[in-house]
Amino acid sequence: MVIRHTPSLILYVVLILATGLAAGACTPSEVPEEEPEPPPEAAAPVAPYPRGLASTHLEQARERGATLPRLHGMVVARHGEILFEERFGGPSLNTPVNVKSVSKSLLSALVGVAINEGHLRGADQPIAPFFEAYLDGDADPRKRDITVAHLLSMRSGLERTSGSNYGAWVSSSNWVRYKITQPLQAAPGTERSYSTGNSHLLSAVLTQATDQSTWAYAQSALAEPLGIRLPRWPTDPQGIYFGGNDMMISPRDLIRVGEVYRNGGYLDGQRILPQDWVRASFRPRATSRWSGAGYGYGWFSSYIGGHLAYYGWGYGGQYLYVLPGLELTIAITSDPYNSGGRGHRSDLQRIVAEELVPAAIKGAEAEADAVAAQAASGADRSR
Repeated sequence: MVIRHTPSLILYVVLILATGLAAGACTPSEVPEEEPEPPPEAAAPVAPYPRGLASTHLEQARERGATLPRLHGMVVARHGEILFEERFGGPSLNTPVNVKSVSKSLLSALVGVAINEGHLRGADQPIAPFFEAYLDGDADPRKRDITVAHLLSMRSGLERTSGSNYGAWVSSSNWVRYKITQPLQAAPGTERSYSTGNSHLLSAVLTQATDQSTWAYAQSALAEPLGIRLPRWPTDPQGIYFGGNDMMISPRDLIRVGEVYRNGGYLDGQRILPQDWVRASFRPRATSRWSGAGYGYGWFSSYIGGHLAYYGWGYGGQYLYVLPGLELTIAITSDPYNSGGRGHRSDLQRIVAEELVPAAIKGAEAEADAVAAQAASGADRSR
């Protein structure tokens, strides 16, 4: 049998082979020296995206996940459809669970909606007017230069309240005052220092700007338009909902949030976020000194198997991955109170890099084979 390749088919197969070659060129934590711009719209491919996920890799992901005692759930969507999901432990995949610092990605979405609705002027808006009661008489005038963008990208310059400083901060009688009165370790906007206190200040800003609690605003901004559940989560002693930690959302609902970002702000034909906000959130403003990943507005970015990935990352092994180039969205939840250390995180990252991303790439190869077979069949019939 002679297979006659049409020009379009040859181009398609070349694209698939190029993707496969790129997959072996980078490790999951690699970030190039020049971070490329996010695609303007996830639904604008140069050739038809191949469909599906390779079942052999999915089975390997299931088997590897079953060996991890702290892993709770894994949900994978491609082309907007959930094609793989597995509950390994913990609650059902429809039950809201604590996603720890993936909350920072969700909080970033709330800020984007607040800007779009006019509650905030923009990411460059200074935060000092929201905290005059605490800043009055502060000896360092540079604090008045801190903006919403600086909080989102962890570049406020304020001494961090995470890591070894976390306990003292959450044990204080006023979390907002504690954070905003910390000394500046760097000029605002110059250095990145990961600190959940920055995110909590954002929650306080949203509370004042929208004239409602962060939880109440989350209902109208995300829960209702997406058809998801965002139950109440913890508050500080003043009743301000914890910013950037301890939000509750189910793995299946988390996929819907990821799909909004993958689709440039849309879901089911409805605009949820401005496209410019999605781009701004994904664009790296700094680099993590621990992982080498880029960091934007509550989103990390790095390359996995040659494909640009954006992700929220929470303590204990909570992840939301968005890979627009593969039309791939992944939600992973784990025990939020027992981290398992770097070993558990590394195991999860390897499952994503070695099974789930290749499942999408090989799904592409399978479709290329199907296209070739169909072309060959048509050529035979034409003889």
